[in-house]
Amino acid sequence: MEKIILLLLLTTFVNVFFPISIIFTIYSIGNTLKYREGVAVIKRRTSMSEEKQLPKENDNHLARRNFLKSAGFTIGGIAVGGGIVGALMNNKEEEKTKQSDQPKAHSEPTPNFNQALMYFTPEQFKVIEAASEVIFPKTDIGPGAKELLVAYFIDHQLAGNWGSSAKEYMTGPFYPTKAVPEQGYQYHLTRCEIFDLGIELMNKEASKRYNTADKKNIRYHELTEDQQATILKDMEENKLTLSSSIPAGMFFSLLRQVTIEGAYADPMYGGNKDMAGWSMKNFPGHQMNLKEAIMKDELVRMAPKSLNSQHNH
Repeated sequence: MEKIILLLLLTTFVNVFFPISIIFTIYSIGNTLKYREGVAVIKRRTSMSEEKQLPKENDNHLARRNFLKSAGFTIGGIAVGGGIVGALMNNKEEEKTKQSDQPKAHSEPTPNFNQALMYFTPEQFKVIEAASEVIFPKTDIGPGAKELLVAYFIDHQLAGNWGSSAKEYMTGPFYPTKAVPEQGYQYHLTRCEIFDLGIELMNKEASKRYNTADKKNIRYHELTEDQQATILKDMEENKLTLSSSIPAGMFFSLLRQVTIEGAYADPMYGGNKDMAGWSMKNFPGHQMNLKEAIMKDELVRMAPKSLNSQHNH
């Protein structure tokens, strides 16, 4: 009977304290390694003559104290909150602190995701970008069409219903020279097709007029501003032929129209970058409230706001 009782006590001791001893041992090893690293740093900074060996019992005392502080127990003696978990959490906190102390690199400017082609090829885009800059050039007052990203506005308009003439009556007969504006669109080609022909004509004229022995097949966007303006002027005056039924002046009118629209439309449509077009005209944009400005006698100048400003209210 005494042997049985002794065996039960031994079994209980092993089941209860053996897991705890394993956790204690692992945690003690971790703390001992940290402690020795600290001692090594101190030893390097202290001369050999003044260096004193630290007692080993300090290691055990430090390990026990940290273990009892971070470990929790239930009534049955099973470990609940272990020192290993606490050590891991402390290590993570130390890593976060080190990362926060490191100098942050300069943040890169936020990309403008509207600068994406939806209709033009890259070659066509360069031609329209150059032509729109001739129509709306940069001056002392403000930026030109290129800086305002007008060519992206035109590209996005052509990719939609406006470019495909989806809302126009496209069944003949057409009377482009006799019809009045109230009679609507008078061409059998869509605006996309007219732009394709216009870009092709500008490149053709650039190559025809300004090819050299050193450079053949020159493109419109490779010309000087004066050379580009000359071709556009001839197109405006219908001195060039776009197609048998559509005059070149029709293309120029469309190009001039969307160039001006792109310079002054809301930036959400791709042009008028940073609302610089509005700033040149002192246009306030989409202000949510003008009550205070209306009551004043003098002119009130205010920074323009785009449609996305509604999210700030």
